Amino acid sequence: MTSPDGEMRLPGSVAEIMASPEGPQIGAFFDLDGTLVAGFTGVVMTQDRLRRRQMSVGEFIGMVQAGLNHQLGRSEFEDLIGKGARMLRGNSVADVDELAERLFVQKIVSRIYPEMREVVRAHMARGHTVVLSSSALTVQVEPVARFLGITNVLSNRFETDDDGLITGEVERPIIWGPGKARAVQAFAAANNIDLSRSYFYADGDEDVALMYLVGNPRPTNPAGKMAAVAAKRGWPVLRFSSRSGGSPASQLRTAAGVATMVPVAASALGIGLLTRSKRNGVNFFTSVFGRTLLGAIGINLQVLGKENLTAQRPAVFIFNHRNQADPLIAGRLVNDNFTTVGKKELESDPIVGTIGKILDAAFIDRDDPAKAVEGLKKVEDLARKGVSILIAPEGTRLDTNEVGPFKKGPFRIAMSAGIPIVPIVIRNAEVIAARDSSTFNAGTVDVVVYPPIPVDDWTPANLPERMEEIRQLYLDTLKNWPHDELPTPALYTRTEEKAARPANKKAPAKKSPAKKTPAKAPAKRAGGRGRP
Repeated sequence: MTSPDGEMRLPGSVAEIMASPEGPQIGAFFDLDGTLVAGFTGVVMTQDRLRRRQMSVGEFIGMVQAGLNHQLGRSEFEDLIGKGARMLRGNSVADVDELAERLFVQKIVSRIYPEMREVVRAHMARGHTVVLSSSALTVQVEPVARFLGITNVLSNRFETDDDGLITGEVERPIIWGPGKARAVQAFAAANNIDLSRSYFYADGDEDVALMYLVGNPRPTNPAGKMAAVAAKRGWPVLRFSSRSGGSPASQLRTAAGVATMVPVAASALGIGLLTRSKRNGVNFFTSVFGRTLLGAIGINLQVLGKENLTAQRPAVFIFNHRNQADPLIAGRLVNDNFTTVGKKELESDPIVGTIGKILDAAFIDRDDPAKAVEGLKKVEDLARKGVSILIAPEGTRLDTNEVGPFKKGPFRIAMSAGIPIVPIVIRNAEVIAARDSSTFNAGTVDVVVYPPIPVDDWTPANLPERMEEIRQLYLDTLKNWPHDELPTPALYTRTEEKAARPANKKAPAKKSPAKKTPAKAPAKRAGGRGRP
């Protein structure tokens, strides 16, 4: 999807890739800094060395000055990368690799654009040859490549001696500008890649020449010359800001949204007192605060299957968990007459913890099984009284597009209370916030809500099988996202067949009037599901 200003949005760019020809003869080349990762990975390593006093303040200032001189065109890239290599002279490559991996986990993984990760995955799904081509050093590039599953890397390398120690030099030729273009051309020739049908994603001015070599140039977060050339030649531009969560604008929007909690809670208290119903007050709070919070931040929801949110109440609503935005999004969808379950650590969270207390949520202590069971019984009692349950079956925040093993708690609640399971599948929430971020960005989140799944025939014996079926539903949905029409997964077909089977078998077997009429059985099931 391309906007009037020529910029491509994520769903459109992924759809374009998925509609492209298949095969390894098509290449997808990705730059690193500013393209796959927000900011510069080299700065992270330099700051860490300064913090650990592995470099002097003078050396740090020298590196900053070298970077500025390069940006201003006063020095060549070779001078900049050479200065960095000389600072590591005498270190073993193994030690530097270990440092890079630690910094990746601590600092860099959260800077990877989730939108670009989707783009990478789309190219892989088409069988394209995906390459991370960067002027950075391997210690910066390889952890990102491993994380994204990219096996082809073109980057600069330290020169080492026979003992594996860094000499302070960089292997020639240097991969930058024209040198990077030549490296890509050589790789394409060696791997039978047709550049005229290939893609290149980059942000820097030095990569403009390489954009001309491919049939599908994709400037990503460009500025300066790259942006100007893209505008002149009509190249589709991708821009992402999902990893600028620390920006003042994002912080202000988040603070404004959270600040609405106080007046909304005060109004909810008044409504509860006037109507003499705590539940009325809670319902007012959840419905109004959900709208105001997401509205203030600028979070839009595109929901397929919205009618399933109210098809049957009460129900156990389950959702896949990526970050702190997920429960807020799911709560906004369920809207009212629900409570939730969370881990004990969330009880002290200023947003989730406060909302949980208002909802009479159960905060489960995983280290104390007795208290955990007691908390779940509290929720089961509420479900029997007609209150729906909102819970993440994975139990913890996981990486994007992955679905962890489901815990039995949500499904046992459904079985005990006799209410159905309603799967809510969330995509793109990582665009709103990184895994552990408490600052949210504006953006659009896609959601699919499936019809209620009855648990009438569930038993302790078949519970693991039923749980895995629902988990597979999440995996299939995230892999092949529906856009216009909600599909009917095999899980629902099986459920419908099983529901119809007893009636079909009983009818021919009866030779005389039965004591139990067919009308009574469904009524009993409905009551058993705890319908209000």
